[in-house]
Amino acid sequence: MSYTTQTQAQAGIGEIAGKEFLAFTLGQEEYGIDILRVQEIRGYEPVTRIANAPDFIKGVVNLRGIIVPVVDMRIKFSLGTPTYDQFTVVIILNIGGRVMGMVVDSVSDVTTLSPNQVRPAPEMGTFDSDCLIGLGTLDERMLILVDIEKLMSSSEMGLMEKIAA
Repeated sequence: MSYTTQTQAQAGIGEIAGKEFLAFTLGQEEYGIDILRVQEIRGYEPVTRIANAPDFIKGVVNLRGIIVPVVDMRIKFSLGTPTYDQFTVVIILNIGGRVMGMVVDSVSDVTTLSPNQVRPAPEMGTFDSDCLIGLGTLDERMLILVDIEKLMSSSEMGLMEKIAA
């Protein structure tokens, strides 16, 4: 990592440290997203499929009169075949005035991270590094911190606007 990139990463970590993150699991890994983007957490319910939508867009649900696109994060992150059980939840997000849902294996807790608990994410070239903002360390746990706003508003996810319209 170049000095400039490392400095930018450290500056970004300073901005996220002290924020609260909702921790959720996908497979064996724990992820964290900014709690301020979370509108509600719901149990998984069957969705209405949309023809020709990418595999990771599970479909849509009617949430109190609002049609909400639902993304399955296990499919999006290529983490194997998803299973849906009593622990599977849909995290309803509000990003830029748009409401969308993301299916995860389970939700564990809300955690506040201090600056010394957040480390820059290594550049590995496997995950969209623009959406990975760091790694939070809590005793024996490690949270992969995802910039859910960048991920959900990426050009690949731009299909969601068409589906929701």
